[in-house]
Amino acid sequence: MSTSGTALEVKLQAASSAYTKLESDYAKAVEARQRLDAQKTENESVKKELSALTPNNNVFKLVGPILMKQEPDEAKQNVDKRLEWIGGEIKRVETNLKDLETKLETRKVEIVNLQGQYQQQLQASGAAPSAGLAAVAA
Repeated sequence: MSTSGTALEVKLQAASSAYTKLESDYAKAVEARQRLDAQKTENESVKKELSALTPNNNVFKLVGPILMKQEPDEAKQNVDKRLEWIGGEIKRVETNLKDLETKLETRKVEIVNLQGQYQQQLQASGAAPSAGLAAVAA
């Protein structure tokens, strides 16, 4: 095979590896988003429970192995701060997901173009494709 064919094959393999890494990063970001959604739901539930308290109810916070009494107003503030933080994290992860989606799409187009060029070179030279490139991203 020609030197340009080998170079094209190397580019295709590198693009495929980069695409696989982006897919992995995307999956991790989706998992982070799901964890944040679960935390948000849990904290909203706690906020709802705290809002239903009467003045003579007690609130306790688990600190290590013990329950410590906590002021209801302080508990409400802590939950509100936590929800605010989770909201910010969700926005950050959403931005990251959109960025990764764009990068994945760009890399996918690059791979398709490289595959087309590689196939044209193979047809022009009459050679068979390498086994490692037969299953490159579609």
